[in-house]
Amino acid sequence: MKALVLFSGGVDSTTCLAIAIDKYGADEVLALSVSYGQKHDKELQAAKKIAAHYGVRFMQLDLAKIFEDSNCSLLQGADADIPKESYSDQLKESDGKPVSTYVPFRNGLFLSAAASVALSHDCTEIYYGAHSDDAAGNAYPDCSAEFNESINRAIYLGSGGQLTVIAPFIGMNKAQVVAEGLRLHVPYELTWSCYEGGEKPCGVCGTCRDRAEAFRANGIADPAL
Repeated sequence: MKALVLFSGGVDSTTCLAIAIDKYGADEVLALSVSYGQKHDKELQAAKKIAAHYGVRFMQLDLAKIFEDSNCSLLQGADADIPKESYSDQLKESDGKPVSTYVPFRNGLFLSAAASVALSHDCTEIYYGAHSDDAAGNAYPDCSAEFNESINRAIYLGSGGQLTVIAPFIGMNKAQVVAEGLRLHVPYELTWSCYEGGEKPCGVCGTCRDRAEAFRANGIADPAL
């Protein structure tokens, strides 16, 4: 295989998957989803449906044990509630720290685990969907360009030059990600982004708000609603 895509079933990672498939073909792409103790499995259900839609190989990794002592509001054991405000409003109250939905060093952990899986499947590239909106204001520091540069170098060196990390949206905002996905005919109606696990997206958590605005900026309604 050529590429491994860290794949949550949301907008950004699904667009990454489409890019990798467009470049290499479905037979050369491995989609890797990670269970990390989320309060619901809606994204993982979406990931399986999207992988089947594209006909790519799908793998799921369980890393929940690592986060069981975290009070991140996304996790099952957390006391904290999931915020219902925009990220910009949350950052006003965070004193420069990441928002409460930041899972401790998640991208660092996921990319390191993905490197091991990728090498085992003879992949040469790892894709993940970090973009500039998530990095803004230190909301998710493991989505920043600086983090990406560092983890890419570490994985390249640690793999003996066999693996490269690709973050195609690192300099884009979410509206630009959606624009690229629309060009590639991404099945956004199958994706799930909401931090809640209801029948329908809540519409008010940070990721729901960002997602809705990204589709509005492209002149369309969110096809998953």
